[in-house]
Amino acid sequence: MSTYELLVCDLRTDRLLDRIPVTGVSYDDYIGKTGSLSATIPVPDSTVARRIRTSLLPGRTMVYLERWTAFAGEVVWGGILWTRTPTRDARGFYSCPIQAADLESYLRAHRMLTTDLVAAAADQFAIARQIVTYAQSLPGGDLAIEMDPSQLSGVLRDRSYSRYDLPRLGDMLDKLAQVQGGFEWRIQIYRSDDGVRHRVLRLGYPKLTSGGQPTVLSSPGPVTAYALPEDATQQANSWQSRGASVSTDMSSESVPLMSALLTTPADIAAGWPLLENSSDYSTVETQDVLDSHAQADLARALRPVTVPSVTIVGQPPPALGSTIRLRITDTWYYDGLDALYRLVGYKVSPEERGRPESAELYLEAA
Repeated sequence: MSTYELLVCDLRTDRLLDRIPVTGVSYDDYIGKTGSLSATIPVPDSTVARRIRTSLLPGRTMVYLERWTAFAGEVVWGGILWTRTPTRDARGFYSCPIQAADLESYLRAHRMLTTDLVAAAADQFAIARQIVTYAQSLPGGDLAIEMDPSQLSGVLRDRSYSRYDLPRLGDMLDKLAQVQGGFEWRIQIYRSDDGVRHRVLRLGYPKLTSGGQPTVLSSPGPVTAYALPEDATQQANSWQSRGASVSTDMSSESVPLMSALLTTPADIAAGWPLLENSSDYSTVETQDVLDSHAQADLARALRPVTVPSVTIVGQPPPALGSTIRLRITDTWYYDGLDALYRLVGYKVSPEERGRPESAELYLEAA
């Protein structure tokens, strides 16, 4: 049986403040989405209450979730404590539920651009690092996020960000990554063999991947449940995007910059109905950038969106970006399913009160 403990650290310096056992743990992590942690700290007496009140300060505390087995402890999640809720129930028992989110939440929700930022013919990875470097350059903004300045994607971009838009830095990274020929990013938390904890900006072009050989998951086997949806509600084969207003004449009607109308004649010829959709980028003022957004949006919407998930029991999830080979033989897949996916997220429910540890894995077609 595994147990869990919080390593409580100062957010800015990573100085260890305390180690606190937790129960009711649930945590998740994703590529392209903010991960979270929820847990409950039992409070048997005022000594524990004093430790929690002193060290677990929402908004300035970094928490690492350490998973202990019979052999060793492993840091499986890390992020910023955002809420704590001291609680006393009707029987007089005290506890402190907490909620935390990974470091991407800091950039997506709590940091804005307050000066102009310009990049010309720069590698998109360099622009991403420029945004994070800006975040860490201001007093109080350095969270010791490590970056590899030599890593390049080979794709050059022009970008001009205005302080008057007050954009969130995480949103800037997301929009930079989501154009045609874009990339993926996340902040990885891990502890190296020498015991040092790391916070690293990971960039992947065109995708973030991990490992070599696929991890084989099967049913019958460790896969106890699955949901493999086929969803056409957001499907489109014709697309147009709107950008910022381009009118400079106050006496005339203001009209937005428009991308080219993108169509897929081969899709219509194959028998699909015309399915139209659009997107808005109100801060984009450049035609080629807007066209690149539209092309990427159409590419994502062209075929039914599927977010397969499988539940496994008795083993921790593979690393994000890993290739999963899923094999299923059952009533639905009576002829057998053998398909490759990429792991893009997971949610872990640890073992507790006789319930085995399980992980719901979120996949995308490889």
